[in-house]
Amino acid sequence: MEIDEELTLKKIQIFLAFMRCGNLSKTAAEMQLSNVSVHKALHSLESALRCPLFKNEGRNLIPLKSAYVFEERAQKIVQDIFITVNKTREAAGFAAKVLHLGSLYSLTVNTIPNVISGLKLRRSELDIQLLLSSNQDLVKKLKATELDAIIVALNETTQDDDFEILPMFSDDIFLAVNKDSKYADFKDIDLSLLKEETFLTLTKGFATHNDSDIIFKKAGFSPKVALQVNDIFTLISMVSSGVGFALLPGRISAVYESSVKLIPLKQQYHMQQEIGLVFLKSKERDPNLLALIAECRMFASNFKR
Repeated sequence: MEIDEELTLKKIQIFLAFMRCGNLSKTAAEMQLSNVSVHKALHSLESALRCPLFKNEGRNLIPLKSAYVFEERAQKIVQDIFITVNKTREAAGFAAKVLHLGSLYSLTVNTIPNVISGLKLRRSELDIQLLLSSNQDLVKKLKATELDAIIVALNETTQDDDFEILPMFSDDIFLAVNKDSKYADFKDIDLSLLKEETFLTLTKGFATHNDSDIIFKKAGFSPKVALQVNDIFTLISMVSSGVGFALLPGRISAVYESSVKLIPLKQQYHMQQEIGLVFLKSKERDPNLLALIAECRMFASNFKR
């Protein structure tokens, strides 16, 4: 048996409202319709079902046995549709109970704890799963919808027509040295003076690695790299131990602050990282993302003060 195209979800909802309210006026008020529209919807529903649901007693519509049978079944249908819609949206990452957030390691010093704590105040029921990785890897995972949003350095890797971007703050790049280094008391540093020194770097794919390459090119030399590592905290630890020097963002200044000093670069080598929130345009209306966007805006506003 084919279902008549006149049998719509909206008409079923109007019918269920009428069965709850008991008259046209109350139903019209609940559904924000006119009495005439409610009456037409009920009559059209009878036509679609090809059987009567009500009998007329004066101006009143009295439900028949068929109406009560249809009401019982229709309630389950509407409930199932709502569940289906919610499950489908969750599977697509919309209004899910879990938010998959990606971040750079260096942002866990201050930015990520503040953003997550604020987000939990906005949506306490939300389970936030955090993935730490390189800029390149996080962008790749966002593109593949493995992540809902990422907070990363805004550069060529984040330039994509599918992405929406919210800038949050800018961060200078410094020379990180051991506190006992001969450079530790310099007000600023001419990087070209360090061409014979040993350097430590992050591996390719990290934003700071790419920025370091640009700065070294400006200084006119390729550094002697003793070690490449996959996370910035290992790198800072190595600098703290005096293994070598590194170019690092200012946001990590609180880590090993008693044993590592960050020296500003001279103006000709000055470089900033722009940090921001990146997410897919197709998900910009998701309630979880809207809450995250609001919190990132709040962080950005407080950062500028």
